[in-house]
Amino acid sequence: MDGSETVRKIIHIDMDAFYASVEQRDNPDLRGKPVAVGGSRQRGVVAAASYEARQFGVRSAMSSQLALRKCPDLIFVKPRFDTYKAVSLQIRGIFAQYTDLIEPLSLDEAYLDVTSNFKNLPSATRIAEEIRAAVREQTGLTASAGVSYNKFLAKLASDYRKPDGLYVIKPSQGPAFVEKLEVGQFHGIGRVTAEKMNRMGIFTGLDLRGQSEEDLRRHFGKAGSFYYHIARAVDNRPVTPDRIRKSIGSENTFDHDLTEPAELAEALQPLIESVWRIGGRYQVIGRTVTLKVKYADFEQITRSRTAFSPVTQAEVFERISHDLLTALLPVPKGVRLLGVTLSNLEPIDESPGHQLVLPF
Repeated sequence: MDGSETVRKIIHIDMDAFYASVEQRDNPDLRGKPVAVGGSRQRGVVAAASYEARQFGVRSAMSSQLALRKCPDLIFVKPRFDTYKAVSLQIRGIFAQYTDLIEPLSLDEAYLDVTSNFKNLPSATRIAEEIRAAVREQTGLTASAGVSYNKFLAKLASDYRKPDGLYVIKPSQGPAFVEKLEVGQFHGIGRVTAEKMNRMGIFTGLDLRGQSEEDLRRHFGKAGSFYYHIARAVDNRPVTPDRIRKSIGSENTFDHDLTEPAELAEALQPLIESVWRIGGRYQVIGRTVTLKVKYADFEQITRSRTAFSPVTQAEVFERISHDLLTALLPVPKGVRLLGVTLSNLEPIDESPGHQLVLPF
């Protein structure tokens, strides 16, 4: 780290089993029991799992059937995204009492830069403690926090004492903390990359630190430079409050396979409306509409159409989405999942020519 630079004070807040915890908070009958949000006993995918379910090996993105094999007593709950978003905004309000440098990663986690803060508190640890206490008092939920001098370490730290934990990695501790970790534990290194590193004899942060930046770039492209630096506990990325989303989307896995054009069109409509509402919430419009179809045998296809100019009217977005579906009819086999995504996003121009029309 360059000693001439101001040492940042970064906090990473991560809500504990957020969706499942909200459901257990609102329904006392679910407390202390294994809960999965999303999916069903017949099919679908787990969106979130309570800590009681995680003890059996149930994880998010796991198929419902596999989750049930691991935990036969698993209780499935339909997601209530409007509720989760409302709670997330409530928590965001707590963050805003300390700083406006807030970078949300999802509804349940965010980075905060509190190097300078509204309360002029010198200790980022104290701020993290106050935030966790306020979240518990105002929402009845628990949050874990990581405190460090960069985003990479702050995220690692928030995972270190979950659930309901707080961990601090000081500048003098960063390199030693990283060198002991398996590369698969690094945020930014996925399973496939970790396996490739293992085949190269890279198992820990210390092993990764032994590689030259040139070698890492040769094997991993531009990401190699990122790996080179995080192995040394160096991450100069700023907390960016207004991250531009790359895409917005919605999908649904059905309780039974759909084959008829009418029922497919009917199932597509709420997804279209959901994406358009999300676009309005984030004040973005896009040019590319993508339809995702997963068949009963798990074959997955996508079809996209890119407009010459951003889609600003809901009926145009709706028509393009249905046209993409119509082009696939009749379907050759049952459909278990449909999804719609809007990408090539840009902020809504407030001029009269780019008003977002919201008839839904």
